[in-house]
Amino acid sequence: MNSSELCVVYEGDEYRERAVALAEHLGVALRSVADTRLRLILNSEGLSLSDGELFMRGDYSSMKKRLTLNNLRTEMLVRATTIRNAVTPPLIMDATAGMGEDSLLLAAAGYEVILCEYNPVIAALLDDTLIRMRQDEDLRKTVSRMHLAEGNCIDILNSQEIISRPPDIIYLDPMFPKRQKSGLIKKKFQLLQQLEAPEEDGGRMLEAAMERALKRIVIKRPAKAPYLGDIKPDYSIKGSSVRYDCINLIR
Repeated sequence: MNSSELCVVYEGDEYRERAVALAEHLGVALRSVADTRLRLILNSEGLSLSDGELFMRGDYSSMKKRLTLNNLRTEMLVRATTIRNAVTPPLIMDATAGMGEDSLLLAAAGYEVILCEYNPVIAALLDDTLIRMRQDEDLRKTVSRMHLAEGNCIDILNSQEIISRPPDIIYLDPMFPKRQKSGLIKKKFQLLQQLEAPEEDGGRMLEAAMERALKRIVIKRPAKAPYLGDIKPDYSIKGSSVRYDCINLIR
C-alpha cells in the first residue's frame, strides 16, 4: 500500500506519543483529522482500522465459548497439532497469523505460540488486540502464551534473536488475504483486503518449515485444493470446507 493512502489519527492527548511512534513505524502521516482512504484510529477503545464507512478492531470476546476444554477437543486445528505424550507444552509458530484467532485456539490448548505477521498494519492491529485481551480476566492466561513477531516468517525462522529455539510445530495457512482467515464478518474483512497483500509464497514457506520444524508441519487448505508444494502429507484432518494436512518429521 502507498503510504499516502493511510494515516494514523489519535483521539485524546494521552494517545499522542503512541500514535507518533506508530506513524513513524509505518512510515505514514499523523493527522488530527482523517484525510486518506484508510486510517488507523487510536483512542480509549484501542486501535481500529477504518475507511470512513467500515470499521474493525480485534476482539476475541466472541470466541470464549470455543476455548472451553470440551469445545477445544473438537477443533480440527487443535486435533491436527496435538502431540501425544509431550513432556512439555510444544512451541508452535503460526506463520501467517492474520488477526490471531487460530493462534488463540492453539494457546488455549496449552501451546506457546509465536505469531508471525508480515503486513505491518495488520501486525499493529494484532499487537493492540493482544494488549487489550490481556486485560480480560477470562483470556489473560491464554493470551499470555501468544507472542507476536512482525516480519516474514522465513526471516523469523532464521533469526535466533527472535526465536530462541526451533518450533516443534509450524502452522501454515497461506490463503490470507484472499479469503476470510480470521472469522471477522464479511464487511469488516473488506478493510483488511484493502491493505497491500503480504508477500506470501506458500512453497517457500513450506521449504523453510521443513528445514526448521522439529516434529510436525500443519497446513490449512481448502477442502479440494491441491497439496501445498505438491508434497503429500502423512495424513489429513478433513472438514466440509477446509482440511489440515499434517507432515510428521523425524529429527
